[in-house]
Amino acid sequence: MASSFGGRLFQQNTQTHLCRLCEAAVCAKYLSVDPSAIGSGKEGDDTGDIVWLAEPLERCHALVRTAKGYEPTPQGERVLQELEIMLPKLDRLISGSTFDPATEHCSFRIAATDNATSIIAPVLCREVLPVARQVRFTFASWRSDVFEDLSHGRLDLALVGDEGHVPSPLLTEVIYEEELVCIVAADAPYHRQLTLKQYLAAEHIGVDVVEGSQHIPEKRLAAHGHRRRTVITLPYFGAATRCIPGTKLILTAPQRFARAEAENRKIRVLKAPGEITGFKYLMIWHPRVNTDAAHAWLRGEIRRIGKAIGS
Repeated sequence: MASSFGGRLFQQNTQTHLCRLCEAAVCAKYLSVDPSAIGSGKEGDDTGDIVWLAEPLERCHALVRTAKGYEPTPQGERVLQELEIMLPKLDRLISGSTFDPATEHCSFRIAATDNATSIIAPVLCREVLPVARQVRFTFASWRSDVFEDLSHGRLDLALVGDEGHVPSPLLTEVIYEEELVCIVAADAPYHRQLTLKQYLAAEHIGVDVVEGSQHIPEKRLAAHGHRRRTVITLPYFGAATRCIPGTKLILTAPQRFARAEAENRKIRVLKAPGEITGFKYLMIWHPRVNTDAAHAWLRGEIRRIGKAIGS
């Protein structure tokens, strides 16, 4: 971070507690300033663009005087950790620069369904993290307040099937299309594709994808005036798959998830009835981050992964 940028950013004579913390922390760490000068009213270096704090450092709680000089307090360390993320973002917004995942620290918070996490996260680990050395990803399970969290900046991106209403002004993009298949026990008395009659006659394992329901197969059946008999609902496709062997239950799952279970000889993967059609997978974000270089990079990586998955 250039010292001229830091100086301009903190020249405002703001008296809030947060700004006092930020000024002290940034002057000490980012601008290579001798901390002893920050509380004394001394003239700064020859940049001429830094305004020193009028208060002693001890009163701003960001640094503490020790035998070795000034050192950051735990509160100051937390402020610095946040500033290491915030200041490069502000610099990008002002300068219009691009994002370099190999050198720039950035953390992304992504809400995703169980299926999207199991398909996309492994690719991120294999292909993206080795080159994006300073980037961190945190995946969270899908919740009812995901859209609200996107709107308030608590999430950066969401991944979900395109079967529900996405509220304005959130933006969406299709990343890949998915088909549904049926997972049954290896000795189940079915052929390669289930008929609708067989499907409706059986008992099912459901998966809590969104708000307690596996809504896509439910909607497909409801469109034809039918409803399946779900006797147990679990939060994860992986756990549901492990419940199949030794039973007559049927699990309706995304095809790509089922492919990952192909080596499990205790199960078989069958085509779903023709009435249970596929769906599109979306990534969702707020317009606020639409032009941010780091977020554009993130969406580009998810888009690339989706294209590779769909090919």
